[in-house]
Amino acid sequence: MANALMLGGGAPTLTLQSGALAALLDKEVKFDAVSTAGAGMLVGLLYAAPRGTSPRQALEHTREMGVHDTIYDLFPVNFKVFHKPGSLADAYRRGLQSLPRLVPGQDQASRLFADWMALMFAAWCPSDLSEKSLGLCNHAPWIEEVVDFDKLKSFPGEFYMNAYCIEDHAMTIFTKEQITPDHFRAALAFPFIYPPFKFNGKTYIEGSAIDTLCFEGLLTYRDERLRREKAGKTATQKLVALEPLRNVVVFDVLSSKKIIRAPRSLYDAWVQSIMIPLVEIAKDDIELFQHKYNQEWKLNLLRIKFDIPEEHWPYVLDWSYSNLSKLYDIGYRAGEKFYEENEQALRAAALDTTTEAAA
Repeated sequence: MANALMLGGGAPTLTLQSGALAALLDKEVKFDAVSTAGAGMLVGLLYAAPRGTSPRQALEHTREMGVHDTIYDLFPVNFKVFHKPGSLADAYRRGLQSLPRLVPGQDQASRLFADWMALMFAAWCPSDLSEKSLGLCNHAPWIEEVVDFDKLKSFPGEFYMNAYCIEDHAMTIFTKEQITPDHFRAALAFPFIYPPFKFNGKTYIEGSAIDTLCFEGLLTYRDERLRREKAGKTATQKLVALEPLRNVVVFDVLSSKKIIRAPRSLYDAWVQSIMIPLVEIAKDDIELFQHKYNQEWKLNLLRIKFDIPEEHWPYVLDWSYSNLSKLYDIGYRAGEKFYEENEQALRAAALDTTTEAAA
């Protein structure tokens, strides 16, 4: 028996997941399988294969994806995450890489200066965006800077991410043996934000737009792969945990009713238009799993619940540094509380896996 972790979509809640996972890392909880979709892919990759740092530090660093509040109040767009598209923009960014990197300090003044310079460089960037473009942004040009995809192949557990293939009209599951930066970009191509991503003769959009929590990757695909391996019908690397999973840890979704409000800006309205349906899809996926599919799987679905203060709900979808930092802290406390309530179940599954490996 083993522990599995599900990391779902919804980019503005990225640090909720990062904080909770950091808390579980501090408690030395091990996951034998990690299934990811949407923004959860980044959290999972930082946990499994961070570049140049530890998983714990990489997860905490997700706070820095937020924009200094002084800037965000005037210009509520995350120019640190979403980048202009086009070949000229790509050349411009390559040129910037030759310049000394400006690393913000922990004080407000240095963070403000670093983010202001980042905004200036982003504003000066050329772009080929036009009425014929299929998406607003470049496909995550920064991902190789924070994730070591070669290291991912040696991650001591299973790792999955989903993407929807347009030609096949079906979900595709990528595993750690396959995943490259292009697989990540294909699985992150959320419609309108990013154009559909083409590679290896196929066209993909973000899997979380359809399966927000990637249950298919963790359960259906995994069982089929396990069946083929036991029958000797595949040459793929064997699964780490050859027995059924015991616990599936999933982060609770936000309340769609609490994020529905009068928007403060056009950008805020756009973010709401994305997040509200994603939240409802995730909620439906969890309920469908509990009441239908888990009749067969018979797993323990362990949910990490986030206690967001009532007065903070109007800001929970913001990309400001203060919001991402606050959500990280909320996530961390939720992870600690979750561990206290489920320590015995988590440890029992880890002990089973260790015993099976020794046998």
